[in-house]
Amino acid sequence: MDLGLGNKVVLITGGSKGIGLACARAFATEGARVAIVSRDAANLARAREQLVKDGLHVHLTRADLSEPHSAADVVEEVATALGPIDVLVNSAGAARRFDPEALDAQAFRETMEAKYFPYVYPQQEVLRRMVERVKSGKATEPGTIVNIIGMGGKVASDIHIAGGAANAALMLATVGLAHYHARYGIRINAINPGATLTERLQEALALEATRDGGDAAAALARGEAKVPLGRYAKPEEIADVALFLASRRASYVTGAIVPMDGCGAPLI
Repeated sequence: MDLGLGNKVVLITGGSKGIGLACARAFATEGARVAIVSRDAANLARAREQLVKDGLHVHLTRADLSEPHSAADVVEEVATALGPIDVLVNSAGAARRFDPEALDAQAFRETMEAKYFPYVYPQQEVLRRMVERVKSGKATEPGTIVNIIGMGGKVASDIHIAGGAANAALMLATVGLAHYHARYGIRINAINPGATLTERLQEALALEATRDGGDAAAALARGEAKVPLGRYAKPEEIADVALFLASRRASYVTGAIVPMDGCGAPLI
C-alpha cells in the first residue's frame, strides 16, 4: 500500500527513544525526510547510531520544547534544513508518575510543562505555517498532525493523576483544533497508547514494584495477564497507526482519538 509519504518533511518531537524513535524509523523507511527533536544530546546520538545501522538518516535537533521560543526555533530550523513541514508527530511528553500523597502544586505544574506544553507549542507554530501555505496556494497537500497522548487522559490511575490531567487537556485540544483547521484541509488526530514496551514503562513498573514490595518482572507479568490481547503494545505498532493517520489513506480522518490499549489494558 502506497501511503504517499515519500519525500514528505516530518518533524517528530520526542523522537530519540521509545514510540517517537519507532515513528522516526517508520517514516524514514517510507522515504520521508525526518527530523527528530529531544532535550537529551546523548539520546539523540544513540538514536542516530541505531537509525544509521538500518541505513536511515534523520535530521537531529536538541531543544527544550516546554519553552515557546525554543519550539519556534526548532520549526524554523527544520523548515530551513528540509523544507516546509508536512507532518508533525508529537511524542515529546515525559510526565513523571507520583504517589498521590506526593502530589502538590509544583508536581502538577512540572507535569504540564513536561507533557502539555511540549505538544502545544510546536503544534501551534506548525499550524500557523500550514495555514499560511494553504492561504497562499503553495500547499499541494495541507498537512497533518498526530499527537501521541495516552490512555491516562481517559482512564484514571492513582500514580498518574497529574499526567492523566495533561493527557485529557491534550485530547480536548486535539479535537478542538481539528474542528477549526478542517476548513483548511489540515487534519489533526491523536493516538492513545495503553502500556507500551518502552523505557517509560520500565520506570512505571519499578515504581509499582517499590510500592507493592515486588519486582518489575512480576509486575510486568501481572499487567500483561490483565490485557485482553495478552500482552502490552510494541512501539512499532503505535508507529504503524501514526503512519496511517499521517498518510493520504486517512484523508477523511480528523479529530479522531484512536485507543491502542489492547481492548482495555489497565493503566500502571
